Amino acid sequence: MPNILITSAGRRVSLVENFKKELKEKYGSEAKVYTTDLEPDMSTACRSSDGSFKLGKFTDSNYIAEMMTICKENDVRLVIPTLDPELLLYAQNRDLFKKEGIELLVSEFSLVKIFRDKRLTNQFFLENGFRLPALLDRQNLTFPLFIKPIDGSSSVNTFKITNEGQLSPEMLGNEKLLFMEYLSPQQYEEYTVDLYYTNNGDLKCVVPRLRIATRSGEINKGITRKNGLIAFVTKNLLHLEGARGCLTLQVFLNKENKSVYGIEVNPRFGGGYPLSYLAGANYIKWIFEEYFENKEVDHFDSWEEDLLLLRYDAEMIVHEFDYR
Repeated sequence: MPNILITSAGRRVSLVENFKKELKEKYGSEAKVYTTDLEPDMSTACRSSDGSFKLGKFTDSNYIAEMMTICKENDVRLVIPTLDPELLLYAQNRDLFKKEGIELLVSEFSLVKIFRDKRLTNQFFLENGFRLPALLDRQNLTFPLFIKPIDGSSSVNTFKITNEGQLSPEMLGNEKLLFMEYLSPQQYEEYTVDLYYTNNGDLKCVVPRLRIATRSGEINKGITRKNGLIAFVTKNLLHLEGARGCLTLQVFLNKENKSVYGIEVNPRFGGGYPLSYLAGANYIKWIFEEYFENKEVDHFDSWEEDLLLLRYDAEMIVHEFDYR
């Protein structure tokens, strides 16, 4: 039975439920979607899965060994990493798991390394036809500006700075921060683009999602759009050596001249992928067909346009929980 495991599940309830739906429809109710987390009892996504396991931080020396044990003991054939800082470690150990018949759905180490370093990502964008927000000299700053870390995630340590008084000595002295031109929402639209790459690095689907509102770096209100981004991305990123599965591309689109500014690439399922899934871009099914059935994935562009996502908080209640 093709059991799968989603790592660092946290609050990714929709992603877990989407995987459960597709897995069980395709392979029957005995197929399981498992999850891991630092505190699975306190994770809504873990409680939504078919079973969960406590796993330490990816920096722990025994992390990979423990993950391997979980996979073997539960007949896991496919692992879906979801946390940016983990991706390099999984990419580094992909062959180790593959020898045991376990697929890690992660891009090649060399590609993940580029996308985990914003400086390397900027070079990637320039080499592939994208524009970039201007990098600013710390000794000669113009305002407003935007600050982000070279290896950040979830919008941690990102700042919009409108005047010199908002700058701290810690910001100016931190070599891991990039100071960049601020792209105003009056002039630019912000998009996250869900890309599907086959195991051979061929692009099969492009779904732009307009980011209307975000929370902690994740889409809170968004809408699918069929626009020039599809042709632009298809032309420039049609084949990406080492890419696998879902990659999320973040860009800004100039409202007037339609130029595309690259911001970052996360080589994993993004928090807003459930919108693309509900629009009909079924990356989950394609993953199963590729990795479990050795089927080829066809190009797909028949997803629903102008599908609006509005997120809200919901509760999960656990009775008689022993919290000490």
